[in-house]
Amino acid sequence: MHGWIIIDKPLGPGSTQVVSAVKRALREGGYGKHKVGHGGTLDPLASGVLPVAIGEATKLAGRMLDASKRYDFTIRFGTQTDTLDLEGKVIAESPVRPTLAGIESVLARFTGPIEQVPPIYSALKVDGERAYDLARKGEEVVLATRKVTISSLRILPGTGRGTSEAGGGGSPRNATAVDAATPPPPPAAPAVPLPASGEELSEITLSAFVSKGTYIRSLARDIALALGTVGHVTMLRRTKAGPFTLAPAISLDKLAELGKGHALEETLLPLGAGLDDIPALSLDPDQAGRLRKGLRLIGFAADDGLGFATLDDVPVALVETEGGETRVVRGFNLE
Repeated sequence: MHGWIIIDKPLGPGSTQVVSAVKRALREGGYGKHKVGHGGTLDPLASGVLPVAIGEATKLAGRMLDASKRYDFTIRFGTQTDTLDLEGKVIAESPVRPTLAGIESVLARFTGPIEQVPPIYSALKVDGERAYDLARKGEEVVLATRKVTISSLRILPGTGRGTSEAGGGGSPRNATAVDAATPPPPPAAPAVPLPASGEELSEITLSAFVSKGTYIRSLARDIALALGTVGHVTMLRRTKAGPFTLAPAISLDKLAELGKGHALEETLLPLGAGLDDIPALSLDPDQAGRLRKGLRLIGFAADDGLGFATLDDVPVALVETEGGETRVVRGFNLE
């Protein structure tokens, strides 16, 4: 059992609880003891793609933390909370509600390299203490701005809710997209009408493809402020983490069922699935032996950069080639 199980995390449990659920399923399925780790925290109020690494795949879990991710999120306008989501208390209110046209007009400001201030209720450390611990004590928390990249930011069709709750009356539209890199994939939501451009909206749902370190709650806060109002996140769902999407994801109930049925192999993705974004490199036995000893390969036929080295489809190492030398970045104890 060396690979990935992708969980569609529901609202409620935290990421560590999901890891515990995977360990329990392995134990109940009689798979023995394995290392288990997750590839990127999801808060209890967030749902969606949570890659869980098992066995030797845990050596790649750190790469998931650095990977780009895609989120769908809903901003409710008119109130801001101290946590910037549903969990917090209201700290600011505004009677201003944006229009669809207004929202469309500000998206470009938040696409590409931007700077943002993280939420005070975050796990970042300030003088050795977690920011959220200081905030809960009522202490003032000042966090520095950080540079992040928003590769795409778009409105999901049919998601704007008018202040009259009537849902709008405009003609059908496609999603509004602003891209700094490659265009986003087609939206999963049906192409139903958005509210009319001039109708005031109480909320809107966006999809963002973001770099590591991006706080969606901060992005929502800043979009609302740019619209002359305030806002907070009421829904947050991760639809992609690194190479992993919702397509292979299973529920916690399904996980438990597969564990009890001794059938976790049915949902286990291979270790290399976490490296789909880098080229595979085939080794001969001599080359594999050198890499397994931590030695470098000289003159190995590979382009500069990372590669996934295998021997007869057995993972040997994540390697990096530079200037004709190939070295091990992460070795796998598999034969």
